[in-house]
Amino acid sequence: MEADLKTFNIIFGVTQAVGILAVILVAIWTSKFRGGFAGRSAPHLEFNWHPLFMTIGLIYLFGSSIMIYRALRSLRKQKLKVIHAAIHSAVVICVIIAQVTVFDSHNYASPPIPNLYTLHSWIGLISILIFVIQVIHFFFLWLSGLLIFLYPGGSLAIRAKIMPWHVFFGLGAFILAIAAALSGLLEKAIFSLSVEYGNLPREGVLINVIGLCFIVFGFLVTYLVTEQKYKRYPRPEDGALLQSSPAE
Repeated sequence: MEADLKTFNIIFGVTQAVGILAVILVAIWTSKFRGGFAGRSAPHLEFNWHPLFMTIGLIYLFGSSIMIYRALRSLRKQKLKVIHAAIHSAVVICVIIAQVTVFDSHNYASPPIPNLYTLHSWIGLISILIFVIQVIHFFFLWLSGLLIFLYPGGSLAIRAKIMPWHVFFGLGAFILAIAAALSGLLEKAIFSLSVEYGNLPREGVLINVIGLCFIVFGFLVTYLVTEQKYKRYPRPEDGALLQSSPAE
């Protein structure tokens, strides 16, 4: 019997609300205070796609994908895998758009701005690399499920050994994404507002609130996927392909 699902649902609802609020606030910030969006003809405005799509993809959608096995626990495991893969695909698209636009905003600026020299960019790049490895790893796990019919013992043993690492690095990449977002907010506030940031103007307050939303969202996601009492246990209908893991 899975305990205290009412509390889980409440916390999950709050988590989703905070994540969506973060996306909305970033959209307001980039459109109202940062001038809106454009293409390569206006590099400083093209940059605004970067924080928006990173927030949608590597923060909100990535965090949601991590929680999916516990949030939709009534669905069969194979359906959850499809949803998990679909969300990951959406994250990949968001990350590609975000990275293309930030490189464009640097390369097409006059004069050009160096790429990948700040701590923010290093943390973000590491998070993206781990996420990409996780995506490849996920599809490896999915393919390995097919091998169960050919070599049951070996395939199950391999999946049992690598699943904890998949869980660990997935959560680690998400935490790094939160760290990258926070450092990026601070970097943008210092570069754009300069001395004015010390007087805490409206944009400065908004940036700080967005940062707090990232922190709260990160804490709640981490709690929901590591608390054992919210673990999704195997269903009889899941069949032989269902394998339990710490993240479920």
